[in-house]
Amino acid sequence: MAASPAYGEEKGGSSSLGEPEYGHDPASGGIFSSDYKRHDDLKEMLDSNKDSLKLEAMKRIVAMIARGKNASDLFPAVVKNVACKNIEVKKLVYVYLVRYAEEQQDLALLSISTFQRGLKDPNQLIRASALRVLSSIRVPIIVPIMMLAIKEAASDMSPYVRKTAAHAIPKLYSLDSDQKDQLIEVIEKLLADKTTLVAGSVVMAFEEVCPERIDLIHKNYRKLCNLLIDVEEWGQVVIINMLTRYARTQFLSPNQNQESLLEESTEKAFYGSEEEDAKDAKAEAASMAKRKPYVMDPDHRLLLRNTKPLLQSRNAAVVMAVAQLYFHLAPKAEVGVIAKALVRLLRSHSEVQYVVLQNVATMSIKRRGMFEPYLKSFYIRSTDPTQIKILKLEVLTNLANETNISTILREFQTYIRSMDKDFVAATIQAIGRCATNIGKVRDTCLNGLVQLLSNRDELVVAESVVVIKKLLQMQPAQHSEIIKHMAKLTDNIQVPMARASILWLIGEYCEHVPKIAPDVLRKMAKSFTNEEDIVKLQVINLAAKLYLTNSKQSKLLTQYVLNLAKYDQNYDIRDRARFIRQLIVPTEKSGALNKYAKKLFLAQKPAPILESSFKDRDHFQLGSLSHLLNAKAVGYQELPDWPDEAPDPSVRNVEVPEWTKCTSREKRKEKVEKPFYSDSEGESGPTESADSEPESVSEESSSSSSSSNSSSGSEEEEEEEEEGSGEQSEDKEEEEKRPKRKEKESSQKAAPGSVGSPSEEEEEEEKGAKKAKKKPPQGRKGRAETSSEEASASESSSSGSDSGSEAEAKRRKAPPSNRAGPKEISLLDLDDFTPAPPQPIPSSSVVSTSLVTDLEGLTLTDTSLAPTLLSPAFGAVRTYELLHRMAGEGLSVEYCFSRRPFPGDPHMVAVQIQISNNTDAEVKNLRVSEPKPLSGMRIQEFPEIEHLAPGDTASVVMGIDFCDSTQAANFQLCTHTRHFYVSIQPPVGELMAPVFMSENEFKKEQGKLTGMSEITEKLTLPEKCQSDHAIVQQVTSAANVGRVPCGADNEYRFAAKTVTSGSLVLITLEQREGAAAQLTVNSEKMVIGTMLVKDIIQALAQ
Repeated sequence: MAASPAYGEEKGGSSSLGEPEYGHDPASGGIFSSDYKRHDDLKEMLDSNKDSLKLEAMKRIVAMIARGKNASDLFPAVVKNVACKNIEVKKLVYVYLVRYAEEQQDLALLSISTFQRGLKDPNQLIRASALRVLSSIRVPIIVPIMMLAIKEAASDMSPYVRKTAAHAIPKLYSLDSDQKDQLIEVIEKLLADKTTLVAGSVVMAFEEVCPERIDLIHKNYRKLCNLLIDVEEWGQVVIINMLTRYARTQFLSPNQNQESLLEESTEKAFYGSEEEDAKDAKAEAASMAKRKPYVMDPDHRLLLRNTKPLLQSRNAAVVMAVAQLYFHLAPKAEVGVIAKALVRLLRSHSEVQYVVLQNVATMSIKRRGMFEPYLKSFYIRSTDPTQIKILKLEVLTNLANETNISTILREFQTYIRSMDKDFVAATIQAIGRCATNIGKVRDTCLNGLVQLLSNRDELVVAESVVVIKKLLQMQPAQHSEIIKHMAKLTDNIQVPMARASILWLIGEYCEHVPKIAPDVLRKMAKSFTNEEDIVKLQVINLAAKLYLTNSKQSKLLTQYVLNLAKYDQNYDIRDRARFIRQLIVPTEKSGALNKYAKKLFLAQKPAPILESSFKDRDHFQLGSLSHLLNAKAVGYQELPDWPDEAPDPSVRNVEVPEWTKCTSREKRKEKVEKPFYSDSEGESGPTESADSEPESVSEESSSSSSSSNSSSGSEEEEEEEEEGSGEQSEDKEEEEKRPKRKEKESSQKAAPGSVGSPSEEEEEEEKGAKKAKKKPPQGRKGRAETSSEEASASESSSSGSDSGSEAEAKRRKAPPSNRAGPKEISLLDLDDFTPAPPQPIPSSSVVSTSLVTDLEGLTLTDTSLAPTLLSPAFGAVRTYELLHRMAGEGLSVEYCFSRRPFPGDPHMVAVQIQISNNTDAEVKNLRVSEPKPLSGMRIQEFPEIEHLAPGDTASVVMGIDFCDSTQAANFQLCTHTRHFYVSIQPPVGELMAPVFMSENEFKKEQGKLTGMSEITEKLTLPEKCQSDHAIVQQVTSAANVGRVPCGADNEYRFAAKTVTSGSLVLITLEQREGAAAQLTVNSEKMVIGTMLVKDIIQALAQ
């Protein structure tokens, strides 16, 4: 008995001194205690004048609520502190009130004026908490106050308060739906909010209040797409689901007519010949005009492109939302990207796996190829719960085809030995489905299932019988032996469904087993009264069929069975017995049906189709609760069908440009200058001296790596970095201008191949220098461009073969007028290429007529070949500085990418180097020493230059395999006395070589490089860059690409392949209305594609 007082004390009773025990542990029991002094200490603390005591009390009360304890009796004591001046106490009071305001409405109403004052508090957390409490008091009388508070909060300076206002909207709507119109106005206002904090909450309010008002989304569609990646995960899920429904109403189906288009284009490519290509192109253009092939709306593409990165989200719900969006909205060729992300989720908790596998099972029925590469990810582990195992089985069965069926059946064989009986039964059914779907393994599966009939486990045998019965219906004549074998099992198998299946088989195919069937009926007649109802019905059926086919042996047995059934307890069996007796046993009273008894009982029955239980689930939106339950849940909104005709896309146009990067692009346009006059930041970097070199090289490599990774970072950050590096290098630029100018003059005099007087060049150079000082340097980090384009022309023209001095001497002897010489020109003369339009000294491009005719055949068009079609190698080539004369102690080195194949190795980029000796002494043994390329890179050094006289210039070619990367190749340039650390960093456009292809080939290859291999950007072309010649000139100056003929007037296509790996790079520039244009780059090298887009846009903006 001594335990009872202790029990009373432990459960919250007072001790003998009258001190309440509850104060020490507010979350302890006391459920059955009738102690009226509960929480007295907390009430005293809340009534005290000390904020520290109040704070402690509130913390303990909130802790009680968090543990699920009831603290509603403290409401009066807590609500008094709503006006407390201590912010920490106030916050906790509001947390408490949000929880209990709905229960204690009358008391909460007394403090409503305090909440209204709280709405004007300077602290944003207090304002938000006050609104939250106010919207939690669900009393119709305060609806006008709530409405006013929400409207005020929607215009609040703090995004957190605006977010709380969005949360309050559905609460008010559920309290009073008559306020819908006013709430829609608030939603419209909040939808225009540009902060990521508000976006998810307001879309949720939109979904709750007015999901049918799709017109509210039009103007905010692009903004939501662009903000999506920065919204919190909960908001991402809501927005993606809403945009899925929106896209289904506003865009055309991307998969309409797609298959026929693909078939037609492949057929043409296969049968087309070179001679007929011109005709084919015209015919194709005519047929395309008639058919109007599907062109994806740019806004549709925007949605797909901006949701794709979220497949890497850590949140399974976000990944699932993107997966369902791609499944419902993306072209079939692009849906595959979601498979890898969904397979990744299979490593999560079993609950997540269950939901993901439900969706994968549905997807794998329609898009089987998507998950085939990940087949092994769906193999079953012994630790998986049963429901996960069964879902994985479902997916494996859906993925089974003739190529992988042997692997899958071997897996199934292992699963049958499992101890989990439900799983084993599901495996046997899966084997049956595989046998039904894939004819060539049907016999193998049947033999395997027949072997299972000798299994000790009765459940396995029973399930096998049921599946075998279904399989035998397909080819009964060939399997009479199996039917005989199953007939023998009637003595052993006790599972009713299995016994019924055997009896049905024997009755249906009694003609194949005429001797066994009557004997089975005899045995079943003996045990008829003890059988289950389902078995009894099949015994009656067997008796009727045998009576009709073999009445001599079975007449008496049939009558006996029918008499037993006549007095059975189950009325279904009694009715069936009466019906069959009248039907098969002819009497005077029997009607006309008696003649057709045989046809009725022994009619040919269709074989059952074993289908997946997930076959028709895709009419529910994937990832939804309705899809999971396979039943329409409350609040589920149907996914709309695609429209037949696309609604007007202009409704999404907004006056203010919504492209998120436009501000940084405008800044960049302001900074753009002619490439021949700009000096890069990297100029002062790698060439100061041998001592300071390692530091500068590391800086340069870090800057180059940051620029190569710029696709993942924001462009604004990149701008800041560029500006910073520009300021650092500005001082050094000023120091270097003067010696550089003098050096250029001397190089011009030494190389008379360039036309024009030195004074003109100086003037041009001074102008360029002024511009360079005014504007921050442009171009990729670590690249050095000379400020004189005449030097670049003379250097590039003097870059003949490897035997530098001879070719140079010949060229010096030749007068300048011979440049634009007539038609008798060999391929070697192509070294003299056309300068770009900005150059002050234009010289016409010369191409031999024989070469033109040869290349005309390659382009597969009947038009004459313009020089731009050949290769941009014949456009202007930029010259970069490798070693400045100050750092090189009088030795200056410049390099350019000659855009010609490197003779030694086709996988190397040819880099032409021009070395000038500006000293008074002879330089000896010029060579490359200790190349330090990064892993995979290779450097082919140029032959050693034994002597370089004072004032002389030598031109050599070296090959570098950059491994399709813009990272710098570092090496030492050595003379007989000094070593200089230098590095060459290629622009991304120089890592490729032009490719010639027909329009059909271009389209075919482009079709293979979609999804993650496609990068699209919108741009505005300046006035001077809207002509054909200007566009082609700028694109080919930015990248070493070949032009592809195109039937459309407003499209420009270019093709190249990367030098190292040979990966295709396809560029499409489409001019839109006005100066708008869209640039698309397709390449499996995504980093190269991203950087190339930036370079081309930069070139076109100049």
